Amino acid sequence: MHTQIMSLNVGPQHPSTHGVLRLVVDMDGEYVVKVTPHMGYLHTGFEKTFENRTYQQGVTYAPRTDYLHSFGHELAYVLSVEKLLQADVPERATTVRVILHELGRIHSHLVFVGTGLLDLGALTPFFYAFREKEALQDLFEAVCGYRMNQGYFRVGGLSRDIPDDWAPRVEKFLDQMERGVTEYTTLFAQNPIFLDRAKGVGVIPPEVAIDLGLTGPNLRASGVPLDHRKDNPYCGYDTYDFNVITSTDGDSLARFNMRLLEFGESIKIVRQALKRLKPGPVKDPNRKISLPPRHELETSMEAVIHHFKLVTEGFHPPTGEVYVPVESARGEVGYYIVSDGGSMPYRVKIRAPSFVNLQALEYACVGAQFADLITILATIDPVLGDVDR
Repeated sequence: MHTQIMSLNVGPQHPSTHGVLRLVVDMDGEYVVKVTPHMGYLHTGFEKTFENRTYQQGVTYAPRTDYLHSFGHELAYVLSVEKLLQADVPERATTVRVILHELGRIHSHLVFVGTGLLDLGALTPFFYAFREKEALQDLFEAVCGYRMNQGYFRVGGLSRDIPDDWAPRVEKFLDQMERGVTEYTTLFAQNPIFLDRAKGVGVIPPEVAIDLGLTGPNLRASGVPLDHRKDNPYCGYDTYDFNVITSTDGDSLARFNMRLLEFGESIKIVRQALKRLKPGPVKDPNRKISLPPRHELETSMEAVIHHFKLVTEGFHPPTGEVYVPVESARGEVGYYIVSDGGSMPYRVKIRAPSFVNLQALEYACVGAQFADLITILATIDPVLGDVDR
């Protein structure tokens, strides 16, 4: 029987695209035959902006690239610059970074659970997940004053130390989060309607996932156990006890379960990091990298000079190029930075996981029904700031 291919626009205002992403979907009856993503509606030009700001000012832009796991991008950026400088990051600063990096992963996965199931018609999970999300954002606000786009890390350490009561508050939140994960598993992950919508839908085999460059939970859901916290350790992750969660199913249900199970591993890492917190400095003592304490400005002319130079001009890393991969909530994020010896980067290129992961959408959707496309897009979990940069 002859049928005519129909092209449908999904977005750029469709709620299931979670941002201004436009998909042109070619349909043969109820079945998808082609999906073409049209990106760029949220293009920020951050990579070029980085090249016209000092290295320390770049910290403002990094978290805005992925507003759900901002600490992942912040960490990737400062680690790259610190590698150029051979900076000496204090142990306390590194431990706080690990805590916030994992809390940021939990934050991102909470939005995934809440909004992903909302796309499938389940309203209740949104309220449950955002209950913990709001509590988590209270912790972010307490440590740096911002609930999103924190800009708390600095090249050489942190902008300031954590409040005295912050660690006990984190412990209390982890207890709340563990109860929440049990509720999510009971109420949503075993829901027969959700299982019918997700099981066997959008299967991506491991060899295809590797060829497409997938990373993070999307790659591990296909059975490839790549996790940069284990394979390319940073911030001392090789000294923490945690498991890399994988599945061999490669479908939408496996990608959902990856996030659900990673909650427990992140909680485990944060508890270990809290036990390692010791009093100490949180900035590189090198005055040519870190701003001097305010009390030094009152007694030392050298401190005033360092302060003036850092604020007006910034530091000058040696000539070279650097890239440090970090395991964010969506996969491998890294900042390729080229230095020409000036106070601003000569070139910045962001390896954004959502941009790469979106390549899998067409492969996973072709042959599926239109309703399945929404499920697949939700479980691939792209962030549009991460896609368009």
